Amino acid sequence: MNDQTVARAAPPPGADTALAALYGEHRLALVRLAMLLVGDRESAEDIVQDVFSRLHAKRRETFTLAYVRVCVLNASRSVLRRRRVAFKAPLGRTADVVDSAETAALLGESRQEMLTALSRLPRRQREVLILRYYLDLSDADIAQVTRVRASTVRSNVSRALDRLERELGGKA
Repeated sequence: MNDQTVARAAPPPGADTALAALYGEHRLALVRLAMLLVGDRESAEDIVQDVFSRLHAKRRETFTLAYVRVCVLNASRSVLRRRRVAFKAPLGRTADVVDSAETAALLGESRQEMLTALSRLPRRQREVLILRYYLDLSDADIAQVTRVRASTVRSNVSRALDRLERELGGKA
């Protein structure tokens, strides 16, 4: 072994099994969370797969579901940042991103209207609503995941709900 080659430590006993169990039990919910944040299933599945492959490479004994959620949230933010940069690149794009015909047909009109209104919210407000109403997390749990105070979570939820009500004309 030369000086630049680094030997990988063997994983702790049961680490792969624990991570596989976490993946098997929560993958679908994590993909749904990512899908609500980034807007498409393919990217959401890629995000979750990438998160778990990175966690596997860390070779730790255990990971909590809360930690994995933070990882998925951060990875989703990264995807959205890359999209924003790519969208701003001068490629002559003038139309908004549109869902496929299949996706639009599967979503009911009111659900589509809600998802569209959600997508127009500021990132933080959209995140707290998804974490609260989709994952049913408490203010304290949302604060832990988003790394803000619980009072900030409450104010973001309130502002987001007010904005949704205005946009949807009281249908929310």
